[in-house]
Amino acid sequence: MISYPDLRGRTVLALHAHPDDEAIFTGITLRRLAEAGARTVLVMATAGELGGSRVPLRPGETTPERRVAELEQVAELLGVSRLVLLGRRDSGLPGSSAARHGRALAAADPLELARQVAEVADDEGACAIVHDDEHGIYGHPDHRAVFRIGATAAELLDVTSYRVTVDREHLHVCARDRHLVHGAARSAAVAFGRTTAEIELAVTGTSAHLDRKRDAILAHASQVAPEDVPPEDFAAAYGYEWFRRTGARGPLDALGNAHLLAPAPA
Repeated sequence: MISYPDLRGRTVLALHAHPDDEAIFTGITLRRLAEAGARTVLVMATAGELGGSRVPLRPGETTPERRVAELEQVAELLGVSRLVLLGRRDSGLPGSSAARHGRALAAADPLELARQVAEVADDEGACAIVHDDEHGIYGHPDHRAVFRIGATAAELLDVTSYRVTVDREHLHVCARDRHLVHGAARSAAVAFGRTTAEIELAVTGTSAHLDRKRDAILAHASQVAPEDVPPEDFAAAYGYEWFRRTGARGPLDALGNAHLLAPAPA
C-alpha cells in the first residue's frame, strides 16, 4: 500500500554505518519522505574506509574521499536536506583487528556518539530517528554500533525509533541471492535479517522510486557495479524496505504499510 501524506514541517533523521547503506536499505523511504515535504537529515557514521575501490581513483584521491563524494551525489538523488558525517572509521568485518583502531566506530563510546546524534536531531526538531536494528541487519560490527547509537539517541529525545532490517523470508522466496545483503552476510559469515512475522512495517514505492533507488545505489560506483543490481531483478530484491518501530506511529507509517501481514486499513 502506498499513501501520499503531507509531511511538511516534519523532520526525520536517518543514521547509517557506511556509504551505500542509505541507498540499499532506505533509498525509497528517504526519497518518498522528501517528496512528501519532510526534511530528511542523513548522518553517516564512517566513510567505509576499509573497502577497496572497484574503479580507478583520481590522482591523489583516497578511497574515503571518493566514497564521501559519491555519498554527496546520492544525498541529492534521494532529496536529503542535510548530510552530517560523524567522522568515525570503518571497523571491518567481525573479528577484524581494525575494530581496535582508535577511531573505529565499533570501539567508540556509543553514549558519546548518541549524544552527538541526539544534538543534531534536537537542533533539527526531528520527530523520528531511523537506524539499524539490534542485529545490525547482518551482524557487521558497525551496523550493531549504529543500533546502539541510534536507539540511545531516540531514547534521549523520546522520539519514535525505526529500526532497519530486511525480511529474509521474502528475499528467500522472491529474490534468492539477488540482494547485496546476501553477499555482505556471506563475507561476514553471519545470518541476516528477520522473519516476516517479526517485522511491522514495509515501505514501497512506484517504479519511478525504484529507478531512483537503483540510480542511488549505482552512484556508489566505487563499490557497486551495474551487474550487481540487474534491472530485471531489481524490483523483487529492492522493492521493499523493512522496519520495526519503537514508540508512536510516525512519518514512515504515514507512507503506507506494504507489509504482507499489515492490518487492513480502518
